[in-house]
Amino acid sequence: MRFRFTEEQEDIRAAVREFCQKEFEPELARKLDREEEFPWELYRRACKLGFIGIHFPEEYGGGGYGILENCIVAEEMCRADSTLGTAIILGDFASEIILRFGSEEQKERYLPKIASGEWISAGAFTEPARGSDLAARLDTRAIRDGGEWVINGVKTLITNAPIADFFITLCQTDMEVEPPYRGQTLLIVEKGAEGLDVTKIGDKMGIRASPTGEVSYSDVRVGDDAIVGQLNRGFYQALYFFDESRIEIAAQAVGIAQGAFDRALKYAKEREAFGRKLIEIQAISHKLAEMATKIEAARLLVYKAAWQVDQGKLDPILASMAKTLAGRVAVEVCDEAVQILGGYGYIGDYDVERYYRDAKITEIYEGTREIQLNTITRWILRRSG
Repeated sequence: MRFRFTEEQEDIRAAVREFCQKEFEPELARKLDREEEFPWELYRRACKLGFIGIHFPEEYGGGGYGILENCIVAEEMCRADSTLGTAIILGDFASEIILRFGSEEQKERYLPKIASGEWISAGAFTEPARGSDLAARLDTRAIRDGGEWVINGVKTLITNAPIADFFITLCQTDMEVEPPYRGQTLLIVEKGAEGLDVTKIGDKMGIRASPTGEVSYSDVRVGDDAIVGQLNRGFYQALYFFDESRIEIAAQAVGIAQGAFDRALKYAKEREAFGRKLIEIQAISHKLAEMATKIEAARLLVYKAAWQVDQGKLDPILASMAKTLAGRVAVEVCDEAVQILGGYGYIGDYDVERYYRDAKITEIYEGTREIQLNTITRWILRRSG
């Protein structure tokens, strides 16, 4: 068992860190957070350097690396800045569905444009009345009409929706089958399709530079070439995607936690109180020790989950464990970082306030903490016999 990266993986980490040190400006992050705007220029520079789609095969414009390398990118970017990092790493959200299940024509059309920064992707799964319950009969339906599919419905809380060039949409295509999830299909709907309407959702608590929106479909027509994978297998394909994507979100959480820790440690080493540096006060130093321990535990679990995927052994339980632990650690570490900075931690100029707001989403999207715990519990019961 080897607990170290290869030289190539270390080079990737160093390259991402150098990019962030040069390009991530705190004032830009605060500005985009206030204005709820996507960091377009930074995103395209990151794509040009090969950080987005690093896990795509080279023939589709990617780096030919794996999920572990993608997690390295996510962790380092979110460590450098929780707001900018999150927005950038999610620019290719749900494109893995095309990578894993798409036709050759779909891969050639969409993946290179994502990797180059020309296009932004979105996955439309969540519905207003359904939330995380994808197994229910979906309200978004695609009905066969001649040689086309006619889509009607609404998806909400969709990452990248206001800026996306296409939407991988989970639809109910068989209205009679039981259980209903056996009749769901993933369909690609491109921006500009007649009947497609996107509304931005603003005033979010955090990740405000990563745009979120509601997508409505009113008699939107697509052909059979829009089907990703197999007809009526969309639920299973979406589950596979989430199991993989949760690991990236866990890496995002680890990066946010580490970034908050870095700032708290720096402050504790510089700030004096009662005639001593804060770091010399045991109550503060013990907080930092516990924060560092939690981060390291979460990081190792994330790396193991990612490594498993790269070995061809995607483990849904490990992915759920990684996301559950990393998300909780991110929130707890950011909370303690604010506490260490005291009143300054509550002010935007010191960044940990923003990290705190950005951390919470890692316990909510890609399946809430409660959903992950349900998955883990089912595994525990099966294993116990």
